[in-house]
Amino acid sequence: MAHFTVLLAGRIEPTAALKEAVAGSRVIAADDGIRHAAALGLSPELWVGDFDSTPPHPPIELAGIARAPFPRDKDQTDGEIAIEAAIERGATRLTLVGALGGPRSDHAFAHLILALRYNDRGLAVELFDGVEHAWPLGPDRRNFPLAPGAQFSILKFSDLQGLTIDGAKWPLADVAVPFHSILTQSNEAMGEIAVTVREGRALLLAQADPAVH
Repeated sequence: MAHFTVLLAGRIEPTAALKEAVAGSRVIAADDGIRHAAALGLSPELWVGDFDSTPPHPPIELAGIARAPFPRDKDQTDGEIAIEAAIERGATRLTLVGALGGPRSDHAFAHLILALRYNDRGLAVELFDGVEHAWPLGPDRRNFPLAPGAQFSILKFSDLQGLTIDGAKWPLADVAVPFHSILTQSNEAMGEIAVTVREGRALLLAQADPAVH
């Protein structure tokens, strides 16, 4: 699989687990996401965006990176442009770094929507910032090796049918969960969990293992 990391402008914690997750990947930075490159030991091959949140004179270590500028007034986010650039270069697996948290909640929401969109297109998508992990869910049973005691939630983007959660403090077996329910918030992993969503749109959001630095 062609693994690309897309650097976005939200928070990160440059843990060993995050560095390992992006090691060996090709890298594209979206606007101010470039600031994470040095902390993660990454060398982006492309830097895209309208550059409205980056310094007019970037540090010398960024001077050699190919840049693809876009107008500020556009119908795509910088993150979306970066992901599309990765796909054009052959990406089949995406790790979105800096997609969660950050100063603007609308940006984080957009990244969750993008994760669902590109998962639907057949790409393997993971969001990881060293603090939290997120993965789109689907009808296939997926196992997630969470640390015992790790908090996790299922974030819903529609009504869900056939939600099954195994390996959790509060398991569920083939249940229907309406969009407005908070039943799927703040569960606790006993270790590895398995999740299936037969119908509906959702992501798993999990706390990273604090013991892995």
